[in-house]
Amino acid sequence: MDDNLAHKYEYRKELIGGKIVAMSPAASNHNRIAGNIFGIFWSYLRGKPCVPYGDGELVYLTAEDTFIPDFMIVCDRNKIKHDGIHGAPDLVVEILSPSTAKNDRGHKKSIYEKSGVQEYWIVSPSEKSVEIYRSNGNEFVFHDVYSVYADWMLEQISEAERAAVVTQFKCCLFDDLDISLNDIFYDILP
Repeated sequence: MDDNLAHKYEYRKELIGGKIVAMSPAASNHNRIAGNIFGIFWSYLRGKPCVPYGDGELVYLTAEDTFIPDFMIVCDRNKIKHDGIHGAPDLVVEILSPSTAKNDRGHKKSIYEKSGVQEYWIVSPSEKSVEIYRSNGNEFVFHDVYSVYADWMLEQISEAERAAVVTQFKCCLFDDLDISLNDIFYDILP
């Protein structure tokens, strides 16, 4: 692999706060989770006005901020141009990694909020959790964190507590779509 020049020199970059930031190749679980999320929404949105985008599409938000979200949904097709998305997507999902967590939780979250993103998910592969923020029209408000519980954890709690464990949630954009945590984290490596 060391002699593969394409692997060695080709990289993607984002403009974050006016600074060019090179993006590392994503880890296997990151790609699997992104693919799972895309699959959930792709099948649901077929024939509907909103468009799902996987990793790789540029989003132009400010003169100093051009991001490549791990996943997004755009419902206003006027924002879709040949070179990317111009304006705020309706849903943005960022999947945490050690190199992106600070920006995903900090500057990028702030810019998504100010730009008018309606719902923002921060997905943690290591925690198997989805942290959700929803816009109230002015700012993001923390909505909830949904987590997959390991079997050994479920064995430690009562039947009533197990029955109360949330395994599905909804995106604010689509009332009739139940999103399963098991579908999001399906087939990821331990």
